[in-house]
Amino acid sequence: MGFDTGSTAFMLIATSLVMLMTPGLAFFYGGLVGRKNVITIMMQSFVSLGITTILWYTVGYSLSFSGDVGGIIGNLDMMFLKGVSITAALSPSNNIPLIVFIAYQMMFAVITPALITGAFADRVTFKAYMIFQIVWLMLVYFPFTHMVWGGGILAQWGVLDFAGGIVVHATAGMAALASVFFVGKRHAKPSEPHNIPLIATGTALLWFGWYGFNAGSQLSVDSITALAFLNTDIAASFAAIVWLIIEWRETGKPKFIGLLTGAVAGLATITPAAGFVSTNTAALIGIIAGGVCYLAVKLKNKLQWDDALDVWGVHGVGGILGVVCLGVFSSTAVNSSGADGLIYGGTQFFLVEMGAVIFTAAYAFVISYALLKLINYIIPVRVTDEVQDFGLDIEIHGEHAYYIE
Repeated sequence: MGFDTGSTAFMLIATSLVMLMTPGLAFFYGGLVGRKNVITIMMQSFVSLGITTILWYTVGYSLSFSGDVGGIIGNLDMMFLKGVSITAALSPSNNIPLIVFIAYQMMFAVITPALITGAFADRVTFKAYMIFQIVWLMLVYFPFTHMVWGGGILAQWGVLDFAGGIVVHATAGMAALASVFFVGKRHAKPSEPHNIPLIATGTALLWFGWYGFNAGSQLSVDSITALAFLNTDIAASFAAIVWLIIEWRETGKPKFIGLLTGAVAGLATITPAAGFVSTNTAALIGIIAGGVCYLAVKLKNKLQWDDALDVWGVHGVGGILGVVCLGVFSSTAVNSSGADGLIYGGTQFFLVEMGAVIFTAAYAFVISYALLKLINYIIPVRVTDEVQDFGLDIEIHGEHAYYIE
């Protein structure tokens, strides 16, 4: 029997869309930093396409989805994709090629460590980042992928995460916060975002790619796929406008960067719930995301945490908030494969989701901080003040983003 060609074609497109999110993130972050550090922040995203792909092919897929060791991690039986046949289906009930699933999940692994880089913009050495990325994937990302999506302990407890509120955004957001605390503030006064059109381009690519991120997580083509697609856009749109209005009231001016940041906050927040809630709920989640993530960024500024590009406030808080909303609003009337949330009598499910996201946040924070501390014994994590003054692009990479004749 042949594969389901419709679902296979859609999943290949969804995989391509998720891949596009990493260059989109590079543009988004690249526009937010100053002119002297554009190459550095963009390269940190692009290098993940190479490093994470190599790691996923060698051990990552196997550790995430092969076997089970104590409910925490997979085994190494499928290293180098050993035993993966090009004719194998994902499962008896899902007739798409297994290799499509492997490629799709790989793109999630690629973008997750790239998200963290916004927290230590302008002040981390490239060597330290590369080591951090590799070990962080091994100690944080692969275990949580296994625990939630690979049949591990969180999945056994009944934890749901449609497209990565726990696995991607909570882990990356809390790792970002740990990075902020460990690396410390920038030496120089932080520069203003140097290129708002670049931020807008990055947001557009992220928003576009997020349809593959969320709708593709159904792993087939049906009504839930379409629901997740629509919910993604609804939440992003509501969050963008809510953020815009709040900031407009506070500053007296409608800010484009605020609109764009609000959209990304909405996208991050709907991610864990996209296929488990109604469109009305998606609108409500978008409204909540716009307000709460705005307040999180405001709190960060008040506490003077130098989370340069608001990774914690947007992705960390957004991802955690999305899991909370899933625990409250999820409905089996919407998706029979899901669960009923708190407002539908699902107290147990709500508590399981809360426990999972608290555990995830704490684990990702502690391991990320400890990892940075360990790397710092080997090579300096933070660049010198002089390098910060001159800019990392020319000092570390020997390249300029903009050549002036």
